[in-house]
Amino acid sequence: MIRFHHEGKFWMTLISLFYIIVIGFLSFFSHFLLWPIAILLGIIVFLIFNFFRNPPRPIAQPNDQLIYCPADGKVVVIEKTFESEYFKDERLQVSVFMNPLNVHVNRYPCSGTISYSKYHHGKYLVAWHPKSSTENERTTVVIKRSDGTEILMRQIAGALAKRICCYSKVSDSAQQGDDMGFIKFGSRVDLYLPLNAQIKVEINQIVKGNLDVIAECL
Repeated sequence: MIRFHHEGKFWMTLISLFYIIVIGFLSFFSHFLLWPIAILLGIIVFLIFNFFRNPPRPIAQPNDQLIYCPADGKVVVIEKTFESEYFKDERLQVSVFMNPLNVHVNRYPCSGTISYSKYHHGKYLVAWHPKSSTENERTTVVIKRSDGTEILMRQIAGALAKRICCYSKVSDSAQQGDDMGFIKFGSRVDLYLPLNAQIKVEINQIVKGNLDVIAECL
């Protein structure tokens, strides 16, 4: 059975009603246009429903030392960089770009306690732009594991994304694999990991949330 994310309830209801109204109108007044428009609107309805799908992704073997992928998409960045918002030191950055056809649910890469959560207004540069991590609309969440290690996860809006949904609040408990948010219509997720993390993915690799391991942090 296909599951859909609750963030899509409004959009799926709206597009469904629009489809019914338009097709009903054309069936009475213009049989000539009925099928072409029905097919075109049907494709749009399919794409909207497909965007908000939320397939069940239980983690087979939960392990806090493993950092699971927080989103579906393609790995576009693996590099050592200076994280200026929270850590203010060098970290390993791994970024996953989500195109509009990907599942857009964001999931916790590890378990722990939320030690930091902040939303930032910003621009809407394309999500693969180098400055999107610091200049675009974004939400930064830091998860503190039971061993004290902190993992920073950043949701970044892209050129098409106009709303970031984040459910994380300071002192909340984070459970590896659970939903932590949603980004609507194209976006990117960054992870900032300790320098001793062992990266398990490669540039341009296609990954899936809760299924692929991004890194191992001992």
